[in-house]
Amino acid sequence: MSDTPLHICLISVHGLIRSDDLELGCDADTGGQVLYVVELARALAAEAAVGRVDLVTRQVSSHAHSNDYSQLSEKLADNANIIRIEAGGDAYLPKEQLWEHLDSFVDNLKFYYAEQGVSPDVIHSHYADAGYVGSRLSYLLDVPLVHTGHSLGRVKRRRLFASGVDKETIEKSYNMSRRLAAEEQTLASAARVITSTHQEIEEQYELYDFYRPDAMRVIPPGTNLARFQPPLGDEADSDMAMALQRFLRDPEKPMILALSRADARKNIATLVHAYGQDTALQDRANLVIVMGNREEIAQLDDGARKVFTELLTLIDTYDLYGKVAYPKHHGSNDVPVLYRLCTLSKGVFVNPALTEPFGLTLIEAAASGLPIIATEDGGPVDIIGNCKNGLLIDPLDAKAMAEAVHAVIGNWESWQQKSVAGLKGVREHYAWDAHAKSYLQMLSGIVEAKEGPRVPAAGQDFTASKIDRVLFTDLNRSLIGDEAALQKLISLVRSNRRRMKFGINTGLRFDAALRLLKQHRIPEPDFLITSTGTQVNFAPKLTDDTAWTLQIEKQWTPKQVKRVMREIPGVSLRDAEQQSPFKISYLYDGQLAPSLAEISARLYQEAQAVNVIFSHGKFLNVVPIRASKGLAMRYVVEQFGIPLERTLAIGGSGADEDMMRGNMLAAIVGNRSHEELSGVSENNTIYVTRKSFAAGILEAMEHYDFLGACVAPATEQADDSGAQTADTTTEPVE
Repeated sequence: MSDTPLHICLISVHGLIRSDDLELGCDADTGGQVLYVVELARALAAEAAVGRVDLVTRQVSSHAHSNDYSQLSEKLADNANIIRIEAGGDAYLPKEQLWEHLDSFVDNLKFYYAEQGVSPDVIHSHYADAGYVGSRLSYLLDVPLVHTGHSLGRVKRRRLFASGVDKETIEKSYNMSRRLAAEEQTLASAARVITSTHQEIEEQYELYDFYRPDAMRVIPPGTNLARFQPPLGDEADSDMAMALQRFLRDPEKPMILALSRADARKNIATLVHAYGQDTALQDRANLVIVMGNREEIAQLDDGARKVFTELLTLIDTYDLYGKVAYPKHHGSNDVPVLYRLCTLSKGVFVNPALTEPFGLTLIEAAASGLPIIATEDGGPVDIIGNCKNGLLIDPLDAKAMAEAVHAVIGNWESWQQKSVAGLKGVREHYAWDAHAKSYLQMLSGIVEAKEGPRVPAAGQDFTASKIDRVLFTDLNRSLIGDEAALQKLISLVRSNRRRMKFGINTGLRFDAALRLLKQHRIPEPDFLITSTGTQVNFAPKLTDDTAWTLQIEKQWTPKQVKRVMREIPGVSLRDAEQQSPFKISYLYDGQLAPSLAEISARLYQEAQAVNVIFSHGKFLNVVPIRASKGLAMRYVVEQFGIPLERTLAIGGSGADEDMMRGNMLAAIVGNRSHEELSGVSENNTIYVTRKSFAAGILEAMEHYDFLGACVAPATEQADDSGAQTADTTTEPVE
């Protein structure tokens, strides 16, 4: 890097930013990003290669907020200052209301630097609004732009869809079109984009039209090592230690610690199963679960209430009283104490989340001297790779999770090695000074080369996605069965993710489907429909679509359905792991049971509004009248504006029938259930492949020119006499 000290301009437009006593959490805009930019500014200012750091934000002069936010300049360090720029009046405004004022922010910031007679060497924008400001300022000053997204509009839009918010409300409340356009323009303009993990690049930024992974760099945020550190010696007398002792019969045992939100995706239930099914582990260690604060479980929101209800049910099922602690309250100052108590006990920190984008708790635990066990999906891969202080696990494999805990806490010498390695790894990779050094190394190339802003073509519209088609396939009857063809299909999907969406539509329950995806190295789909169309999840992180749940739960009375079905001969309820909240699954004996039409009639006569779906010659599923594989698939493509005519649906059993009828492109794989799909396969608008499993899917994609014109050919397949027969030696699985 040049001998001339760098002048760095950090821009974070929204939030209330000051040097001390940060008001974190006072609203949605004053959270982790505020702490991050303040800590980053101080860390950079401490580096010898940096001469000046400006943390630029919006000026707020309002009686409703501290006078601190009205000061033009505030010192962060000897060579670092917060600079506040006027734009949009005096009042504090949430970020959604700032878009109309950002051009004034640009003009006023440029005037500020012109008055000072200086220009920064690099601009670093934080979040979409600062990305817009930084992009335009980088053009005007002809300096490189670096960007950190913190959160992304396309990801947020998916989650809002999943929570039931309609397109018009999303647009009106969040100015989503403006945000997406600003994000695309920023990606087009930035010389570098900083992310926390590789997964963020591969699964979130990949959603954008201007996707350039070569310009992206993984530099994880720093951790405050003064706050998170090994035991100090006074932890045993702390309030948190007293709170845990209320639950535990033998509090001196090693601690298995889990710390997360009360969210089903954090997968705490699997950890409890792992502990509850292993009596040797119960003899060796206590389990401590901290999931936020609560007064009464009944007053929590639906998701958190379900998580706590399941936790208490499992504790009772496995009779874990005196072995599991789950305190009701903890403050922010209790969190470091929890880690240190666990370290003192020679315990282990476990993060069993289904997916973990980064894993800040893992770094905090490592900084406290704790070995860690974490999900193999997401940021933990990078953290354990850097720190060498723990084990990666399949979050859905309870037995493997228990074995990993045994492996860590069962060998004192190995535990000590992992503890020391974690402390060393955090200092090298996740301390703020390490972050600053990696950051400056990243800057050296673009500053010395004067790698200026990448100016997008005039009038270029970044808001319209090029994705206009989707492939939907059943999982274990269509996708899995030919491993070589499967990997070829996966490669094809990955290389075309900016042109197409990929969805899986299965009768399996969500957790069982995830196990198969992991087992066969199938990447996270854009859409995962499970339990015969009764559960819909969107990527990234497979967010549960609660709007679909609200839609299908109307008229659904599962207790009454079971009452009626108990009186019908030849049907027997399957095991609990085959059931889900909106799917009741039975085994069907055709020798004893009445016809499917008669069973449906019996349910209708009892005022049960349901769909009865038969598959694989033996499975009978009863689901709400508003749910099926086809209905769920149509719901999804409508949400994302993809025409049915450019939707290719692949199936192989009777449960897939309604997702192949209608206006979409459809194909039945060669290994289909012949009898169940005989009526559909005779439909000359539905292609029947000669090949089976994933090879059949590839054949169907070629037949419909899916990656090209994406239309049905003029002459359809005359018959399916060449199709392969089903492999009757394979036990059918939903």
